[in-house]
Formats: sequence, C-alpha cells, structure tokens
Amino acid sequence: MSWRLIAFLLAALAIVWLLLVAVFFAARPKDANLKDAFRLLPDTLRLVKRLATDRTIPFGTRLPVWLLLAYLVSPIDIVPDFVPVVGYADDVIVASLVLRHLARRVDSDKLAEHWPGTTDGLDAVRKLLRIPAPDVNG
Repeated sequence: MSWRLIAFLLAALAIVWLLLVAVFFAARPKDANLKDAFRLLPDTLRLVKRLATDRTIPFGTRLPVWLLLAYLVSPIDIVPDFVPVVGYADDVIVASLVLRHLARRVDSDKLAEHWPGTTDGLDAVRKLLRIPAPDVNG
C-alpha cells in the first residue's frame, strides 16, 4: 500500500468520525449525559425486546428492531468496533434512531406497559429520544 492511500484512508476515517460526533451531539438533548444513558440501558434493552415481540404491534413497525439486532450482531459495521470511541458510536446512533422510530409509532400506553423501570426512567428515555410526553389531559 502506498503512503498516499494510507493517508487518504486515515483522512476519510477522521471525517467519518467527525460526522458521527456531530450527529451525536446534534441529536442529543442539551441536558442529557452519557451517565444517564448508561443507567437506562438495561431497562431500554428490555423495552425494545418486549416491543419487538409484542404481536399486537404491526410487524412493519417491529421490523426495524429485528434489522437493528441483526446489524448489532453482524461483524460488518459502518465503523468497525475496534476503532476507539467511534466504533461503538455508530451502533448507539443507529440504535437510538430505530428506538425513536418504534417509540413514535406505538401508543404511549404501550410504551408504559412494556417499560420495566420507573416512570422517571421512562420520562428520561422519552427526553433522550425526543419523544413527546403523553397528553394526560386528553
């Protein structure tokens, strides 16, 4: 491999990394932090599993979750997982987009029904994913 090709590949990787970081920071709420996201991870994973296997939700709505699981298990990624920080950032971004898609298409009561954690935890997930809170007046 020539040094020019190596330099080009490194520059391309740096650009992809910067784009992923920009997308992550643009998509996250201003008062959210990584600690909160990690704290909610176990309950969020249970929520996704429960929603994905709920046969009262149309299959077309649940399909992206199954595709996400295949993507996460697959050794082929947008950015390989061995690349520090960025390797998992693409997984987090794709997962949050799929979860947002699913959560916006199911009834708010369905989210609450399948949420295994506290009400505050569900409110935090809604806030992180920018999902509107349910209208309690209507």
